[in-house]
Amino acid sequence: MSSLYGNKIKISIFGQSHSAAIGVVLDALPAGTEIDFEELNSFLRRRAPGNAVYATQRREEDKLEFLSGLVDGITCGAPLSILIRNTDARPRDYEQLRDIPRPSHADYTAYVKYGRAHDIRGGGAFSGRLTAPLCAAGGICLQLLGRQGINVAAHIAQIGKVCDRPFDPVLIGENEDHIREMNSLKEKKFPVLDDEAGRCMLEAIEEARRQGDSLGGIVECAITGIPAGLGEPMFDGMENRLAAALFAIPALKGLEFGNGFAAAGLRGSENNDAFVMKGDAIKTATNRHGGILGGITSGMPLVFRVAFKPTPSIAMEQDSVSLSQGKNVRLTVTGRHDPCIVPRALPCVEAAAAIALYDAM
Repeated sequence: MSSLYGNKIKISIFGQSHSAAIGVVLDALPAGTEIDFEELNSFLRRRAPGNAVYATQRREEDKLEFLSGLVDGITCGAPLSILIRNTDARPRDYEQLRDIPRPSHADYTAYVKYGRAHDIRGGGAFSGRLTAPLCAAGGICLQLLGRQGINVAAHIAQIGKVCDRPFDPVLIGENEDHIREMNSLKEKKFPVLDDEAGRCMLEAIEEARRQGDSLGGIVECAITGIPAGLGEPMFDGMENRLAAALFAIPALKGLEFGNGFAAAGLRGSENNDAFVMKGDAIKTATNRHGGILGGITSGMPLVFRVAFKPTPSIAMEQDSVSLSQGKNVRLTVTGRHDPCIVPRALPCVEAAAAIALYDAM
């Protein structure tokens, strides 16, 4: 089992949901880089469990312990090792899952690949708990990108059938009102552009929770200030790099850039972006390509959307099988779970995108 990412900046995430600790090692961060710990902890709190009715009530402090790579808060060039201790694990909630895999979880596929040695507690290495060290690494990359004028922000574009309005893919990088709006999302407890849409989303989540069910949704992310020329063609394109990092987030099932799948229903004349001069810079009049052409950034805002499936751990009784008996059984999942993973997954999207971009930079 491997959990490595990166070409220049390499990260390795370790641990399981209910192991003593989880963590991440970052290799090749430049020496002399100061880390803002207050900003990093603030970012991690956006992902942390137990902070809202729509989040799992597992309570973890997510205190970062820096084991190496720092001297007086500044990177020294050695690998940066970060430990996060698990303090609120309940392994007893998962005993029955050793024999009965949960529908739409990795329980069965992990059993096929790793046998009964697989750590079933809380999903083991397949758990969303591992997004805490992902966010620790991504939060550091966000700071480093920000110092180069690159801004990463996301909003909840959809939950269930309720939609927020989208980012303006052109003005978000240039218009002051849009820039302020983009930055304000990081301060919101429920980050949406239209607060009324957010209220309706929360109502939909609460209704699903009361019924013992769950909801999925979409996160839209925009990245501004990116220079043209990042990425490569073929297998090392910017889309490829982003996809590899983003799909480390559990429950993520879809990814599109710019017009994405909607482009399939358009003509070329409707989907093309005309090149224009804006001052001394070459830009595009529209941004249907989402900031990437041929795997390489175009200098326009990078805009993408990711789709998350509904949380598969629900209170309703479901069909499954007994691995030991080889027969159909009914399963009721116990434990603490998010009725909608999307709000807590949003900072994970920003973190994964920042890791991919900083590696490319």
